[in-house]
Amino acid sequence: MNPLEWLLEGSWVIAGSPILVREVVGNGFGLASALLGMRRVTWAWPVGMVGNVLLFSVFVGGMFAKPQEHDLWGQAARQVFFFGVSAYGWSRWQRSEQAGGADDGGAITPRWATARELRQLIVAGALMMGVFVYALQRLGSWGPVADAWILTGSILATYGMARGYVEFWWIWIGVDAVGVPLLLKAGYYPSAVLYLLYGGFCLLGFLTWSRAERRLPRDRQTDIPGSRAEVSHV
Repeated sequence: MNPLEWLLEGSWVIAGSPILVREVVGNGFGLASALLGMRRVTWAWPVGMVGNVLLFSVFVGGMFAKPQEHDLWGQAARQVFFFGVSAYGWSRWQRSEQAGGADDGGAITPRWATARELRQLIVAGALMMGVFVYALQRLGSWGPVADAWILTGSILATYGMARGYVEFWWIWIGVDAVGVPLLLKAGYYPSAVLYLLYGGFCLLGFLTWSRAERRLPRDRQTDIPGSRAEVSHV
């Protein structure tokens, strides 16, 4: 078996349960992306996009009967949305770097979302939940309400990261709290373990970004849409 076949078709049996190599590798890319994101490194976005492609194929595993029998369409759709929002985040962080970036070398300067931005996130989240619950029920996704929240929260958190909102870490914690039990019940064990690790990691990320927000100047990146200087009057 060549390396590509091993990545796409290989599996391990752990405690009697088959686990796809690409699920482990895809989650590894996801973890690397999160670590880079905590450090506000632009490479976080393309690294995460590679993981999105691998994990999309994992969460529709039930279609191919290997090895999980449950399709998590919300988890699969999450990877598609991740890919699109990550392209936006990649572009935005690159423009921020070109404008000078943060004083500590990060691509962006973290900031708290304004009251208006928080209201927009809440409204968008409510609308997405309604649409996704209906769509996932129709698709026959296993655990459609939990799956819809994971999808909705993931989109909001990724968008918040792209905009530099400190609060995006708390959204991720809410996603992890729902994702761990859902993935364990569905048999996606590497993803469940990673979600559990993410919960603790997100607390560290929140502390790191909130400290940076207090420490760094707030008048930088005035030409970047959505910068602190642009929205501070809201």
